[in-house]
Amino acid sequence: MTVRPRFQGFDDPVGIDETPARVAALKALLAERALDGFLVPRADEFQGEYVPKHAERLAWISGFTGSWGLAAIFRHRAAIFIDGRYTLQVREQVDLNLFEPIAVHDVAPHDWLAANLRKGDRLGFDPWLHTAAQIGQLRAACEKAGAELVPCKDNLIDAVWQNQPAPPLGAVSVYPESLSGESATDKRHRIAKILHAEKADAAVITLPESICWLLNVRGADVPHTPFALSFAILKHDGTLDWFIDERKLSDAVRAHVGNAVAIEKPDAFLPALKALGEAKKTVRVDRATAAQAIWAALEDSGATLKAESDPCLLPKACKNDVELAGIRAAHRRDGAALTRFLAWLSRASPSGNLTEIETVEKLEDLRAETGALKDVSFDTISGSGPNGAIVHYRVTRKTNRKLGQGELFLLDSGAQYEDGTTDVTRTIAIGTPSAEQRRHFTLVLKGHIALATARFPDGTTGAHLDALARLPLWRAGLDFDHGTGHGVGHYLSVHEGPQNISKRFGPPPLKPGMVCSNEPGFYKTGAYGIRIENLVIVTPPQDVPGGDRAMLGFETVTLAPIDRALIDPALLDADERAWLNAYHARVREAVAPDLSPADREWLIAATEPIA
Repeated sequence: MTVRPRFQGFDDPVGIDETPARVAALKALLAERALDGFLVPRADEFQGEYVPKHAERLAWISGFTGSWGLAAIFRHRAAIFIDGRYTLQVREQVDLNLFEPIAVHDVAPHDWLAANLRKGDRLGFDPWLHTAAQIGQLRAACEKAGAELVPCKDNLIDAVWQNQPAPPLGAVSVYPESLSGESATDKRHRIAKILHAEKADAAVITLPESICWLLNVRGADVPHTPFALSFAILKHDGTLDWFIDERKLSDAVRAHVGNAVAIEKPDAFLPALKALGEAKKTVRVDRATAAQAIWAALEDSGATLKAESDPCLLPKACKNDVELAGIRAAHRRDGAALTRFLAWLSRASPSGNLTEIETVEKLEDLRAETGALKDVSFDTISGSGPNGAIVHYRVTRKTNRKLGQGELFLLDSGAQYEDGTTDVTRTIAIGTPSAEQRRHFTLVLKGHIALATARFPDGTTGAHLDALARLPLWRAGLDFDHGTGHGVGHYLSVHEGPQNISKRFGPPPLKPGMVCSNEPGFYKTGAYGIRIENLVIVTPPQDVPGGDRAMLGFETVTLAPIDRALIDPALLDADERAWLNAYHARVREAVAPDLSPADREWLIAATEPIA
C-alpha cells in the first residue's frame, strides 16, 4: 500500500537552547564588521509571507516561527518585533533573556530605533530583505538618533549559518487558460497599456504572485503556495524579461510563454536594472513591495522612478468569471471534505483520546480523497483549549494536546486546488460548552454576520467595514488583535493583497470580484480561542429598494456548518437568525450530495434551523 506524503509536518522549531550560540556568533561578526547592530526581518528578496527554508533567517537566529517579525540585534541587547497575532507565541519560542519582545501596535520598529540607537551607532541591514518604503522610515529613525544605517553587501546571518539549506529549484508548470480565464498574452498587453498611458517605459515586477498571474504559470518554491520565485521587467510594448533559474523550466513552459518573453538568468537582473537607468528610462516600481536593492540600483544609475503600486495587483485581485466559477467549485468540494471531518470529529472526540495532530492528519486525508488536493494552503491551526488562544498556533509533537471535554477546539485550515484556494475556521465545542463560551462565541458570530450582510457604496475600503465585525464585541468590552479579513489569491497565496478588512487605512477600495476572509474572533489567554472564518466575494453594485445608489456586497462562498451548540439564540436578533438558517440551508444543499448516509444525517442535524 502506497502511503501518501503529507503536506505538513509537526517537528518542533528551533529550541531556545540553540539560539544563544547563534546570537553570540552574530555579535562576534558585528564586531568584526565594525557594526553595532543588524536587522533581521522575516522576509526574503521577494518580500513574500511564505519564504523558502534558506530564507528563514529570523527563525534560525531567534526561534520565532511567525509569518511576520523583525529582530534588531545589537552587541549589547536585542529586540524582536511582532504583531498582535504573535504576542503569546513569541514568548513561548524566544529566549527572553536574549530578546525583548515588542508589539508593533505599542511601538513601531522605527520609533523604537529612534529612541534606543546611540549617537554614532552603525546599524547594518541587507538591502534585499527590506522594501524601499521600510528603509525610508528606518533611515529617518537612524538620522534622528545620530546613527548610520549601513547596507551590507552580504547577509550576516548567512555568514554564520552553518549548513544553510540551498535555494529552491521547484519546477514551474503551465496554468491553463481554462482555469485562468485570460491568456498570458492578453494580460501582458493589458498591463502594458497602463504603462503606456502613464508614459512609463517599463515596470519592475517583484512579487512572485504577480509574475505567476501575469504569465499564467505556477511554481513549487515555497511551502503551501504555488510560487515560482523570480523577477520580471515588463516593457510598455508588452514584452517581458523574466529572470529565473532555467533549471525550473520545461520545454512546455518555454513554449507557453513564447518569444515575447525573454528568459534571463537571475544574475542578469541587477545589470538589467542598471541598463534601464543608464538609458534614462522611466520605470514604475512599487516602494511598498520592491526591495531597497532594486530601488537603489535604478535610482543610482539614473532612471526616472514612478513610485506606483505593482500594476498587476488590482487586475489580479478582481477575479474574472472563470476564476470565480472555479473558486465556487473549490469551496463546494472543500466544504464537503470539512463537513465529513466535522461529522467524524463528533464521533471521535467523546473518547477523550483525540489529539490536535490527529485532527490535522484526518482533515488533510479527507481533502486528499477529493482527488483534487494539490497542497494545504497553510499549516493547519489546530488549537485545543488554551492553544486555541494562540492566534497562529502551529501544533508540534512537543505541544500536541488532547481535545478535552468542556473545552473549545479552534481549527483554521485551507486547501490549494487548481481551481481555487480555500481558508476556513471553525470553533467546535468538545462536550458541553459553558455559558461564557456560548456568549463569547455568539458575539463573534454576530460580528461575522454583520460583515457578511454589509452593503456599501463604491469607494468603500476594508477599514470602513472593519468596525462592523467588532461592534458586538466592543459593546461587551472585548476585541481581537488581528485584522478582520485578508485578500485571497486564485490558486496562489492564501494571504494576498492589496485588499483587506482591518483597522489599517491604506489599501484600495473593495471592488467586485475581490475575495476576502471574514474572520472575527475572541481569545481568552490560557483558556480558549474563538474564530469564525468564511471567504467572501465582493459582488457588483445592485440597486437597493428605495435607495438612490447601487451598493456592493458580499457573497459567502465557504460552505461548512457553524457549531449550533455554541450559539446562544437569545443573543441573536431575527435578521441574524434568518441569515444563519439560510446559510445552513445552502450548506445542506451544496454538500449533502457528496456525503455518506451517516454523514448526511449528521449534517441535517447540525444545520437544523434556530428558532
